[in-house]
Amino acid sequence: MTVYPLVFDIGPLTITGFGIMMMLGFFTAGWVIQYQLLDKGLNKAYAEHIVIAGVVGGILGAKLWYVALHPSSASLLSRGGLVWYGGFVGGTAAILLNGWRLRVPTRFTMEIAAPAVAVGHGIGRVGCFLVQDDYGVPTDLPWGLRFPEGVPPTTAFQMRSWGIEVSPELPPDAVLAVHPTQLYEVAAMLFVFWMLWRLRNHKHAMGWLAAIYMIAVGIERFLIEFIRAKDDRLLGPFTIAQLTSVVILCIGIGLAIRWKNPDRLVLPDEAVVLKEPLPQSEPGEPD
Repeated sequence: MTVYPLVFDIGPLTITGFGIMMMLGFFTAGWVIQYQLLDKGLNKAYAEHIVIAGVVGGILGAKLWYVALHPSSASLLSRGGLVWYGGFVGGTAAILLNGWRLRVPTRFTMEIAAPAVAVGHGIGRVGCFLVQDDYGVPTDLPWGLRFPEGVPPTTAFQMRSWGIEVSPELPPDAVLAVHPTQLYEVAAMLFVFWMLWRLRNHKHAMGWLAAIYMIAVGIERFLIEFIRAKDDRLLGPFTIAQLTSVVILCIGIGLAIRWKNPDRLVLPDEAVVLKEPLPQSEPGEPD
């Protein structure tokens, strides 16, 4: 099956499927955080702080990570070129630093942000599919997709440039069917969100839910990288993203062990953003 990117113009403005889904991902993540805050009897305003910090830090981190992998002025100024792990690190740093500025305990921020990051990640990967980026290696499976206008196109020439073996009989401009790894990640991360949402009332220490997210995303990304079409493999089949996955997985396991036993995290009076008067909407029904 051949698929083309979702791109259209409104006057001088170009709208892409990635931009639409990224906006929807941040909006949904904010709603998830609001729901949890109101359910705990806290002010939903902190959700806005988290989302804004996540947007700024995430986009900046994703771009800088891409430039570090592809150092050039073209990489810095290109419209695309956003690496998820760069966005994760940058967004996490910005959210936690902003929480520290507002006197909100780091573990509390991590706890309520974990399900939101999972659902935002899943929705964002729909955007990658709509612009046909981050796809997999060639496949003969019936659900393999051809991206003749992908970023870049799934041609035999492109696969060979990445060191991926394709039939020598294929001409360079042959468009190949590949694994839609973006959709695989959509399914995986929506499952992770479902799991975290069911576990949100756990009896472990505050922050444990974030540790479970780190374990899940580390495993998911490590596995998906085996069939991703790319050229950053360092040791045989292993990529830079897999190395990062292992680091995040190990940190997640360590934190899950450390925060296994229940404790009582007291929100300080200085965390004014959480203790301002509640809005009129009922708990669990964010505006």
